[in-house]
Amino acid sequence: MRKNLKVIPGIFPMPVLMIGTYNEDGSVDVMNAAWGMAYDFKQIKLNISDSHKTTKNIRRTGCFTVSLATKDTLVESDYFGIVSGNNVKDKFEKTKMTAIKSEYIDAPIILQYPICMECRAIEIDGEYGVLGEIINLSVEEEYLDKNGNPDLSKINTIAYDPFTHGYYEVNKKVGQAFEDGKKLI
Repeated sequence: MRKNLKVIPGIFPMPVLMIGTYNEDGSVDVMNAAWGMAYDFKQIKLNISDSHKTTKNIRRTGCFTVSLATKDTLVESDYFGIVSGNNVKDKFEKTKMTAIKSEYIDAPIILQYPICMECRAIEIDGEYGVLGEIINLSVEEEYLDKNGNPDLSKINTIAYDPFTHGYYEVNKKVGQAFEDGKKLI
């Protein structure tokens, strides 16, 4: 029997997206945002409000990076979600992570995250979020497959569970899209 739970945003898995921007003084700001998704082939939508330091930084620079959190970066990634850049000026430095400036946009690439989308803001709506155009995707070479594509089984990305607030590893391939369903044709 099914039980009605009222309204709970029950989409699982939710990616654990790490949004990187520069503060006014040039220091790095990173935010953990599970509420984001691919919007189009070259666009990403982040559901973040104007109250976030990250949104303020995106308004100012027009740029941001989006990295996928991993099992190896779980502690730092969660920290970026529970501590606000509005309240803790040196939150990035406290993690001992490192960053380089993107070649394509005015935003940081956090080196401990193996995959990073470098984005330009297309639209910023303080109530509904940020829409960005993906300018470049950079991946550490050791995480590429033989065809030069990201191999998520090597990256050990994590997903967020909105029901229990847990993080889960997402790295085991269980099927092939546009292929497995052909068994029923």
